[in-house]
Amino acid sequence: MSPQRVFLLLTATRWFPVGLVVTVTTLLPIERGLTVAQTLTLASVTGLVVFALELPTGGTADAVGRRPMLIASAVVQVLAATTFLLAQSVWAFVVAAALMGMFRALDSGPLEAWFVDAVHAKHPGADVDRTLAHQGTVLGVSIALGALVSGGLVWWHPFTGWSALALPYATYAVLAVVHLVMVAMLVREAPRRPASVGTGAVPARRHRWRAALRSTAASARQMPAVVASGLRLARDNRVLRGLLLVELFAATAMVVFESLQPIRMAELLGGEAAAGAVMGPVASIGWGAFALGAALCGLASRRFGVARTAMAARVLNGLGAVWMGLAGGPAMLVVAYLVTYGLHGSSGPSYNALLHREARRDNRSTVLSMASMVGFASYAVASPALGWVAQSGSTPLGMMLGGAFSVLGVLCFLPALRAERERGRRADDVAPVQEDAAAA
Repeated sequence: MSPQRVFLLLTATRWFPVGLVVTVTTLLPIERGLTVAQTLTLASVTGLVVFALELPTGGTADAVGRRPMLIASAVVQVLAATTFLLAQSVWAFVVAAALMGMFRALDSGPLEAWFVDAVHAKHPGADVDRTLAHQGTVLGVSIALGALVSGGLVWWHPFTGWSALALPYATYAVLAVVHLVMVAMLVREAPRRPASVGTGAVPARRHRWRAALRSTAASARQMPAVVASGLRLARDNRVLRGLLLVELFAATAMVVFESLQPIRMAELLGGEAAAGAVMGPVASIGWGAFALGAALCGLASRRFGVARTAMAARVLNGLGAVWMGLAGGPAMLVVAYLVTYGLHGSSGPSYNALLHREARRDNRSTVLSMASMVGFASYAVASPALGWVAQSGSTPLGMMLGGAFSVLGVLCFLPALRAERERGRRADDVAPVQEDAAAA
């Protein structure tokens, strides 16, 4: 299979299971006795673990290779899903949240970095925003289908001894195993450095294993240097520094439409189970809107530029989160959610394309990990803070505050916008020279 097909297929197997639990992740702990503040604090635990592990795991992916990190992340996903399914107490949910953070840190970047490296091996320096937009579409459709199935599973509720919200998580755990198998089968990459494995055309298996272990250990020793290189790049590169700070603001809007929205729906409908049944189809349509937004992003970036598209999408996404807080009934909340999630889908591909412009093969996973690290750190702080506002004030107030704060992040795109304009000017200057050379 081509790298593009592997990339899109593994995106589907990675995110369809997430669609099954995208709404019940907030509702199940509340049904099992946790408060709103405690439930949103679980997201903080996940964010703090990601913050602690992002750079080490990103550096390891750059040094050792993408495939080992993808396999490790898939294994941890299975453990996290199973632990969350069986959790009955606050501390059990904390362990599940920590495992989920470990999974997200391991999973953050290696697949995308593997794909971009494969493209750049044939077309050095090529922009990948169109394929990333296609990936966003696949991601959105996958989660939409998963959420639709989730709502059907909650409504079906075939095992009366279980909570209606538990079956989607059981299915998620099974499909996480399927994703692990697919990663092991499909992801192939060249060794980071060739190692001598002895003489002879067909070396003994033990020699190959020893050589592989030596090569892996040597690559792992490079990890601190790779991380340090990424940090120096962020320090010296104003464009990258601004892009990383964007995540500081964008994460607060994500708290609104990922965590507070199901809680608000439960308030309006009078119960977590009722909200779970309704939110499955709603989230499915929402991720369909996400997929549409990602597809439109590819068109808009060619028409208006990657940086302008990213800026507009982020601003409108934040305003959509404010609108969700102002919605006074279930129908209006659903409409605001769909618009906001479509804008969320349109912001990702353009933002990641800007990140890839500032990264190189030897630090690409580290750069993606730094962006994810900042986002999760912000999420870890904003989630319990907005949860406290929702519990002590009102859920709509927390939603409006989160959306309004996220809009301020547009200012951090300005260095990338100036760099894009300069890039366009250089391209315009080169074109006449090439035409003169061709004429000569």
